[in-house]
Amino acid sequence: MKRYREALGNRRDLFITEAWLRDIEAVLEELYRFPLYQAATDTLNRQLKAGVADHKLAELLLGLREDGRLCVVEEEKREREPKLICTMGLV
Repeated sequence: MKRYREALGNRRDLFITEAWLRDIEAVLEELYRFPLYQAATDTLNRQLKAGVADHKLAELLLGLREDGRLCVVEEEKREREPKLICTMGLV
């Protein structure tokens, strides 16, 4: 996805709009920050093994995200408490 986003660069057309790029960047952010659902992992593995095109993969990821089936997103409503990770410091 990152490579696909970089390949698009500043290219815009009927199908690749600013909204499309913002959605792709939101998917990338979720992929980096949260774990995938097992079903999403299985679906992506099948598609990658089948050699899916980058644009189709982006559509699949956007669809999974819209349906709430891509990542296990934990709401960060509460302020994170510092926790001891070793005797040398805090996180």
